[in-house]
Amino acid sequence: MNLSNKAKKDILEFLMRRVCAIANKEYQKRIWIYGKGPEVDSFDDTVCDFLHEGDAVLEEYKDFGITEVQYKLLKKLRDEFKAFANENDFPEQFIDTPGWNRIVQLAKEVLRGFDYEKI
Repeated sequence: MNLSNKAKKDILEFLMRRVCAIANKEYQKRIWIYGKGPEVDSFDDTVCDFLHEGDAVLEEYKDFGITEVQYKLLKKLRDEFKAFANENDFPEQFIDTPGWNRIVQLAKEVLRGFDYEKI
């Protein structure tokens, strides 16, 4: 991948913001379910953005300066999130399920692993 350091930083920042959305149930209820803004977002947008950027970063993780530990955390979240998203469409139906709670916890682990605090 032939990206500038700024581009890599911007991509990682965007990806971490998507992980923040996955880690924050209050955000999900307020935005995804009730559409109360000011943000405009949806579960579908989060799925598309996270999987698209996540896959690209995982493919070239060394080029992004991601450690093996960070890679494993991100890959685990990506894999489980993708499987969950393939089976579930409507947040109002899954937001309080054990399966979604696991995804939220994995996202929080990723944020800790990347030392990312902006929730």
